Amino acid sequence: MLVLLSLHLALALIAPLLVRWWGRRAFYPLALAPAAALGWAVARSGTVRDHGAVTETYGWVSQLHLDLALRLDDLSWLMVLLVGGVGALVLIYCARYFADGEPGLGRFAAVFVGFAGAMFGLVVADNLVLLYVLWELTTVCSYLLIGQHPEKWASRRAAAQALVVTSAGGLAMLVGLIMLGQHAGTYRISELAHAPLPGGGHLATVVVLILVGALTKSAIFPVSFWLPAAMAAPTPVSAYLHAAAMVKAGVYLVALLAPIFATVSPWRPMVLVAGAVTMILGGWAAMRQTDLKLLLAYGTVSQLGLLFILTGAGTRDAALAGTTMLLAHALFKSALFLVVGIVDHSTGTRELPSLSGLGRRMPLVCAAAVLAAASMAGLPPLLGFVGKEAVFEAFRHDPLLLALLVVGATLTVAYSLRFVWGAFAAKRGLPATPVRPVAVAMAAPVALLALTGLALGVLSGPVDDLLVPYAARFGPGEYHLAVWHGPGLAVGLSLVALAAGGLLFALREPMARVVTRLHAPFDGATAYEKITYGLDRVAVEVTGATQRGSLPQYLGTILVVLVVVPGGALLLGRPWPDRVALWHSPVQIVIAAVLVTAAVLTVRARRRLTAMILVGVTGYGTAMMFILGGAPDLALTQFLVETVSIVMFVLVLRRLPANFSARPLRRSRWLRAAIGTAVGLVVTGLALVAAGGRQAVPISVDFAELAVSYGHGRNIVNVTLVDIRAWDTMGEIAVLVVAATGVASLIFQHPRAGPGPRRPEVGRRLLGRPERRRERVWLRAGPTLRDRRRSIVFEVVTRLIFHTIVLFSLYLVFSGHNAPGGGFSGGLVAGLALAVRYFAGGRYELDEAAPVDAGLVLGAGLFVSVGAGVLALMLGADVLQSAVLDLHLPVVGEVHLVTSLFFDIGVYLIVVGLVLDILRSLGAEVDRQIEAGVGPETELEPLRERELT
Repeated sequence: MLVLLSLHLALALIAPLLVRWWGRRAFYPLALAPAAALGWAVARSGTVRDHGAVTETYGWVSQLHLDLALRLDDLSWLMVLLVGGVGALVLIYCARYFADGEPGLGRFAAVFVGFAGAMFGLVVADNLVLLYVLWELTTVCSYLLIGQHPEKWASRRAAAQALVVTSAGGLAMLVGLIMLGQHAGTYRISELAHAPLPGGGHLATVVVLILVGALTKSAIFPVSFWLPAAMAAPTPVSAYLHAAAMVKAGVYLVALLAPIFATVSPWRPMVLVAGAVTMILGGWAAMRQTDLKLLLAYGTVSQLGLLFILTGAGTRDAALAGTTMLLAHALFKSALFLVVGIVDHSTGTRELPSLSGLGRRMPLVCAAAVLAAASMAGLPPLLGFVGKEAVFEAFRHDPLLLALLVVGATLTVAYSLRFVWGAFAAKRGLPATPVRPVAVAMAAPVALLALTGLALGVLSGPVDDLLVPYAARFGPGEYHLAVWHGPGLAVGLSLVALAAGGLLFALREPMARVVTRLHAPFDGATAYEKITYGLDRVAVEVTGATQRGSLPQYLGTILVVLVVVPGGALLLGRPWPDRVALWHSPVQIVIAAVLVTAAVLTVRARRRLTAMILVGVTGYGTAMMFILGGAPDLALTQFLVETVSIVMFVLVLRRLPANFSARPLRRSRWLRAAIGTAVGLVVTGLALVAAGGRQAVPISVDFAELAVSYGHGRNIVNVTLVDIRAWDTMGEIAVLVVAATGVASLIFQHPRAGPGPRRPEVGRRLLGRPERRRERVWLRAGPTLRDRRRSIVFEVVTRLIFHTIVLFSLYLVFSGHNAPGGGFSGGLVAGLALAVRYFAGGRYELDEAAPVDAGLVLGAGLFVSVGAGVLALMLGADVLQSAVLDLHLPVVGEVHLVTSLFFDIGVYLIVVGLVLDILRSLGAEVDRQIEAGVGPETELEPLRERELT
């Protein structure tokens, strides 16, 4: 199963590339992923028939009860057949439905295959948390698929509506799943039936929350409105997501948990009432539609209500009827949606009043549509008839619910006839609709689905053998699927439903006025619009009242809340440690005094540059504290980070006025000083409480031994970063890459394109000054600066120390595993070397020093770091664990190499790329903007270039 999930993921990742190469024909190889899932499930039919299961378990995050537990049993086997089989056919259909060169086709293909993989994972998941993760992944994919045409307002609105509704239900379901797993003592779904479940109101709350998620996912009343709106999606999306896959996820969840919760008090009332209301209202709404796709959408809503009743009723016969109808519905409804796509593709319209005579012009498509519609209406010997007989038989002892089911079946017959008549019949007074030829790749999936519904109806005995194992979870029973059980109540009710439905269709013209007028005055879509409008209005008012455009006000509000809430808790609780050592060395008192003085002067400073220098003093003072505390690695990093921060401040301050403000700031300065002092006291108190409130033994006490035995290094800090807690570091460097991209996107007016054009003459001649062309040049781009902006001493020093600094940065990388240093420190040192080149020679000198795109360096660093984890795995260790390579090189001799070095090299490249990106964006790009006259020029105006001729 994990292999099948990986196959879906791999094909989803390369789908855009395949579409770029092969166009729409790429859908054929992409269909291999769901087809493989189908074939795999078919090969395990014998196991399912014998009440067996196929399981796979892979450890992940055991502390969160999260593992990759996959299980194929009787119910998930059926869902895999639908997800894989229908998914493969719809992908084949897409190969002729879409046109070559259609915008966003590569993204559509990738998301579609990704959705199929997520749906496959959802139905085989045997862990509650994993099920939720995949549940939400299908929600995100459906959002992208429904919004395939973002230029259309209807697509954007429908996608957002589906996302909001299903995500809200998913969050409620998540709470219910966690409550269930915690009280049951297991998150394994297969173990819940034998686990001790909570009782009383707690269990009732769990049931309600889980059913809310299922209701929203399957478009059950009162949130049925999102499914018809989702018909703005391309027809293949509707045929797959809204007939065979996504909307069935809620039904699947109900069927999965019904054997456990069917006897809990809120379960049956919620399931039966919501399902019955959805069934009747959906069927009645389908009678009003003139759009073929909307007709099927409301019909789908109606039949989802029926499936909810069947799978949630909690009886053996209802479960058998539910799985039969689940299979039948996926076959006939996906076929009919694909028929609508063919009609729309061939005629350019889906409107019933505009279609006429298509039955003669598309005889094969018409025949397939008639077969599928007949199964939907419940005509023998199709699978839909077999399922409908089972439905009536399952509820023969519940007269009220049985009557509602007959009404639902009647409406189904009526709108089935309306669909066939509206799409293919020749209408009086309306000329035959011109059509284009239908491609085989579009007609074949429809025919195969319709014929499968016919074949399975005839072969209802073998189908019964495969579906009874799930129904047996509810206890023994005598009813079995068959095309003909002889005269009885079920046959009589089927005839009543067929006759009444035919009568409704025959009276369609007089009934049209009644159907049009008879509708609810207030529906779910209107309620949704009013709620979202109200939330938008509240958001606008709150934003207008609080977001005044003042960054000090925003920051002050955050800090005041920090002082009031945690600070108030400290004052009320008084959880102080018994003993606090204020200092360990008199030098610490001196440094603390310097820190306090610099902080106070920073608040009183009027000039930005002065404040920035004073802030730097506080940073360097903190580094001195680290040195006194015996943490050279932390001190080195703090020194370097503070220096790089000062460089960034200098670059930014060029675009700002020299002073903070011309207004009197005495009162505000005192207020800010008070807030800062209060925050400092609160944070200090929190640190003391956190350090003094420890009860368990810190895990870091073992790091010294683990650094040597596990990480093969003596620098505990570096080994912790690149080995013991390498996953944390991986997340942090990913954030660095994102931050660099964000900075570049904010500064650059055009897409980042790497270094500027190289100047081949730079350093060889001073243009415009023929008498000085033979003058020695220390930096290649030095001549591009004005004479009054140049410093020959600075250029000479830069020329002398640049390569030494770079070599020192490399030394820090290679020595960091056993001595102070590492990739982060080394990258900062290399970045400072580039900053020196920039300040000495300007932006062209930066391009001479690093003629490479910063984005490429960032990507290469991330690739190397990830590759280090894969390398460790290939050498037999865990992902990102240090593995040792002992090499004997002919010239060098014995080499003891630890794979975490490659991880550190990746970190080094990422930091260098980040600094380079900052220098190009806040430095070189700002230089270019100032030269172009964009924005103010300050006393720190950048060095200007002289024109090259």
